[in-house]
Amino acid sequence: MFALRAFGDSSQVEHARAIALVRALQEIAVAVLFAATYLAVAIGRFPGSHLDRSGAAMAGAALMVAIGALSLGQARDSVDFNTLILLLGMMIVVAHLRLSGFFAAINDLIVGRAHRPLTLLIFIVAVTGVLSAFLVNDAVCLVLTPLVIELVMRLDLDPAPYLLAVPMASNIGGVATLTGNPQNMIIGSLSHIPYVIFAGALTPAAVAGLMILVAAIAIAYRSEFFSGRRLSAELIPRAVSPAVSIGTNVTGHELLNLPLIYKSLTVSVGTIIAFFCGVTPSLAAIVAGAILLIIGRVGSEDIYRKVDWTLLLMFAGLFVVVAGMEHTLLSPRVVSAILGLQLERPAVLATVTAVLSNLVSNVPAVLVLKPFVASLHDPQRGWLVVAMAATLAGNFTLLGSVANLIVVQIARTDGITLSFWDYSKIGAPLTIITIVLGVLWL
Repeated sequence: MFALRAFGDSSQVEHARAIALVRALQEIAVAVLFAATYLAVAIGRFPGSHLDRSGAAMAGAALMVAIGALSLGQARDSVDFNTLILLLGMMIVVAHLRLSGFFAAINDLIVGRAHRPLTLLIFIVAVTGVLSAFLVNDAVCLVLTPLVIELVMRLDLDPAPYLLAVPMASNIGGVATLTGNPQNMIIGSLSHIPYVIFAGALTPAAVAGLMILVAAIAIAYRSEFFSGRRLSAELIPRAVSPAVSIGTNVTGHELLNLPLIYKSLTVSVGTIIAFFCGVTPSLAAIVAGAILLIIGRVGSEDIYRKVDWTLLLMFAGLFVVVAGMEHTLLSPRVVSAILGLQLERPAVLATVTAVLSNLVSNVPAVLVLKPFVASLHDPQRGWLVVAMAATLAGNFTLLGSVANLIVVQIARTDGITLSFWDYSKIGAPLTIITIVLGVLWL
C-alpha cells in the first residue's frame, strides 16, 4: 500500500515537473517570438530575410497560435477591429481628397498668400498640423511632401527647413485628436475616451508644439528666414475639370476635380462633426468612406491603390503578438512590479513611453503599454499621457516615425538629402520641450 502511494506521489511530481517544463519552454518561445517580431517592426524588416514589418507581424501572430500562447479564437478576439475599421475609413476619405486635387489646391492657396519665407513656413506648419489632426498623418505627409518640394523649387528656396517642417508638424498636429494617427486610434479604442474629451485635453499641447516648431526651425535656419527676402511665384495653371477626371494633365500638373473636391470636403467635415457629437469614430469613418465610394464617381480600383493594406495587416498581426505575450508572460505579479516603477506619475510614464517609442516605434509601444496603463488608478489620464508622449517622441530622430521616413524617401527621389543630423538638431530638443510642456499641461 505504501509503495503504491509512493509511486502515485512520484508520478504526480513527475507530471507536475513536465507541465512546468513545457510551460517554461512556452514562455521562452513567446519571449523570443515577441522580441523577434518587435525587432523586425523597429528596423523595418527581419534581419537576413525579405520579411518586412507587415510580414513579420503576420508571421509572429501565426506562430503565437502555433506554439499555444493563444487559441485561434483568442487570437481572433484580440484583434481590435474598431481600430482597423477606423483606419480603413479614414484612408478611403483621404484617398478621395488626394484624387480630387484638394491638396494641390491648398498648395496653390499657400503660394498666393505667402510673400516671405517665414510666412511660407508658418503656412506649411499650420496646414500640415491641422490636416494631420483630422486625417491620418502618414497619408498627409505622403500627399503634401511632393507639393512642398514643387513649391520650394519654384521659389528657389533651401528645401531642407520646409521639408523638415512637414513630418514634425504632422507628428505634433496628430496629437490633437483620436484620428490624428494610428496610435491615437488604438488608444481611443482601448480607452473609450470620448473624441471631444481627447481633443479638449491635447489640442492645446498640439497648438503650443506647432508654435515652438516654427520658432525652432526659424532659429536653426536664421539666414533663410530673416534675410528680408520677398517671395514671388506664379500659380501653376491647373486644369479645372467639371467632369469626373483624376490624375494629371498633359503638362504633368495635378487636375482639380471640383465636384469630387466638394463631395470629399462635405463628407470629411460631416465626419469630423460626427466625431465631436459622440458617434463611434470607427462607425463614422467607415460610413464616410462608403458614402464617398458611392457618390464619388471614381473607379474603386483607384481608391484601393491609395489604401495602405500592409499597414492594416501589420496592426492585426501586432494585436495578436501582444495578446500572446500578455497572456503568457504578464502575470499579476509582473504587472504589479512594473507599476512599482511609479507609472502613475505622468513624467515617468511619458519618459517610458517616449523611450519605448523610439526603440520599437509608437504603435508597438502603445500596445506593449496597454496592460500597465489599464491597471493605473486613473487610466484615462494615463492614456492621454501615452498618446501625447508616443506621438511627440516621433520627432526625436529621423527614425522616430513612419511620417519622417516617408518625407525623407520622397525627398531623396527628387535629389534632396535630409541627413540624420539635419533632422535631429531640431527634432531632439523639440521633442524634449514639447513632451515636458505636455506633461505639465496634463
